[in-house]
Amino acid sequence: EMMTAKLGDGWNVGILIFLVILGIMVSLMNKAGGSASFGKWAANKIKTRAGAQLATVALGCLIFIDDYFNCLTVGSVMLPVTDKHKISRAKLSYIIDATAAPVCIIAPISSWAAAVTSSVPDGSSINGFVMFLETIPYNFYALLTITMMITLALLDFDFGPMKIHEDNAKKGDLYTTPERPFEGADDESKNSTKGKVADLVIPVIALIICCVSGLLYTGGFFTGSSDYFMDVMGAFADCDAPTGLMYGSFLALLFAF
Repeated sequence: EMMTAKLGDGWNVGILIFLVILGIMVSLMNKAGGSASFGKWAANKIKTRAGAQLATVALGCLIFIDDYFNCLTVGSVMLPVTDKHKISRAKLSYIIDATAAPVCIIAPISSWAAAVTSSVPDGSSINGFVMFLETIPYNFYALLTITMMITLALLDFDFGPMKIHEDNAKKGDLYTTPERPFEGADDESKNSTKGKVADLVIPVIALIICCVSGLLYTGGFFTGSSDYFMDVMGAFADCDAPTGLMYGSFLALLFAF
């Protein structure tokens, strides 16, 4: 009954469709070899362990549309780079996860921004989007977590269980755990050799442009009427985020195909 109620909510359905399309796009980019090609290109440009970790953080900050999309994409792209520099899978997972949610929660154009904005009750005198923008400087968890990622990468400092994983990785053991549950899971993307860097970069750029356009469209930015023709911030404030993200991701998916 609870599941039926949730699926009957148009907001939830819109976000669900958006996330499903993101997963399809990641799979397409992996199949096309775009993720592997970008990873190989980055591996040739990055020369140090600190550089590999900083590049992972930077890429995570660039893909701010959705934290799930962020994790799926950055993980696929950075595997060849971090493997080359003997960074453990545990450390890679930590960097990805600790960057994805913080950067999305402070990005005005993201599924998290849509979720926070929608939490403001209908009819409230408070504009949900404006409230979200005003709270960004006070989101200390997100800001300090990203700062910590950069600091740990520059200092090459680890402690606790992570130090065990990293010490083993420097000796050639990227997994540490004896059962190796995920070893070989990325072989499919590594075997894709026909792709180009553009097969990853262009779809991601298209996704960002299409999603931003979708949000502006549902906010009335393109109508041209006196009631709805407003500045960009006003359009974002009045947008239907789930619908806009759904439209944008669908157009980006067609482009990716």
